[in-house]
Amino acid sequence: MSLVEVFPAKPFSLKTSEIAPDKSISHRSVMFAMLADGVSTIDNFLRAEDTLNSLEIVKNLGAEVEDDGKTIKISSNGIQESFEVLDCGNSGTGMRLFCGLLSSANGHFVLTGDKYLRRRPMKRVAEPLKSIGAKIDGRDNGNLAPLSIRGASLKAFNYDSKIASAQVKSCMILAALRADGVCTYTEPELSRDHTERMLKGMGAGIEVEGLTTTIRPMEKLLSPLSIRVPADPSSAFFFAVAAAITEGSDVTLEGVTLNPTRIEAFKALERMGADITYTMTDNKYEPIGDIRIKYAPLQAITVEDNISWLIDELPALSIAMACAEGESIVKNAEELRVKESDRISTVVEGLHACGIEVDEYEDGYKVKGGTLQKAKVDSDGDHRIAMSFIIAGLKCGMEVTDLDCINTSFPNFFEILQKITKVEFK
Repeated sequence: MSLVEVFPAKPFSLKTSEIAPDKSISHRSVMFAMLADGVSTIDNFLRAEDTLNSLEIVKNLGAEVEDDGKTIKISSNGIQESFEVLDCGNSGTGMRLFCGLLSSANGHFVLTGDKYLRRRPMKRVAEPLKSIGAKIDGRDNGNLAPLSIRGASLKAFNYDSKIASAQVKSCMILAALRADGVCTYTEPELSRDHTERMLKGMGAGIEVEGLTTTIRPMEKLLSPLSIRVPADPSSAFFFAVAAAITEGSDVTLEGVTLNPTRIEAFKALERMGADITYTMTDNKYEPIGDIRIKYAPLQAITVEDNISWLIDELPALSIAMACAEGESIVKNAEELRVKESDRISTVVEGLHACGIEVDEYEDGYKVKGGTLQKAKVDSDGDHRIAMSFIIAGLKCGMEVTDLDCINTSFPNFFEILQKITKVEFK
């Protein structure tokens, strides 16, 4: 599928429980099962390319996996050396977290990915891991995949991270679980905390105080997971923006994680004027509930705080900014440049093509709200860029190219989209 044309939408009402399951939690659930004593049970696992690659890697590392299409059961006998190259596909989360998991495992492992992942920087995890004794190498002195990892004995650490990154934090927490003493990890602002919540729920010795996480090494294997993966708020947010920019529209997104570190983009949209309500329905590993978004005229905002909480949603939020009154600004978002694409450049280029005035900065951009115009936008192989400009098409019509990337995170995106507007594939 190389090109889709999206047609302008009329006012719509949508209530759906079909948003893709959470990608971050799906990745972690199969990895963390490798640390458990017994059978972990995972319901509503995201069956997308990236997460299925993580599941396949877990199999190659020796786990016994039963999958009936609805529930996945994983039993681990410890991490085993694999003679297969471990393919993470397009997933930076997968590669960076597996670096932490495998850095203390007995054996030699090779991690690779697609052409986009192989050009993404890995020194942000390789360097701190090497500093505590990990043996990691790869292209550009271990910065670029394929990465070679030989399990080693790891030293306890007190690491002060210069960036707020859930991937780096999770990688170092996984390494700390097998270090030779108590470890601490401090970040400049709180990033997503799924790893801490899930591992603590499994019995790991993890405590969080402010911006510092303390991790005690495992004295024994952890308790098995028993989890139903909630809907992904990053995926749900596309349809939140759809309602927010389409006059007279109303969307209810069911079964979404309401973790405060994951719904900051909804809070930003709310600050812009969208009518949003949250209803909690469950709270085991994660707070889970429903989010309802109703159209209201949008006003420009500045986004500069808690950037790590909405980094993935900024491309979609930029579409709302383009439809808002006034000039919106995104700051402190350098991390966008090392995602699946340089998302600052691809957002700016796409909005320019749509007739919107945008100024590009090293750490973000300024968007002058206006009237979106139909254009042809290349996703650059980035699923969030592709879906963001498809949603923009609800306002003005749009053609978007390079669509296979959408399958990495949201395989049924078009199925839901076709409930609210007409699309044609070419």
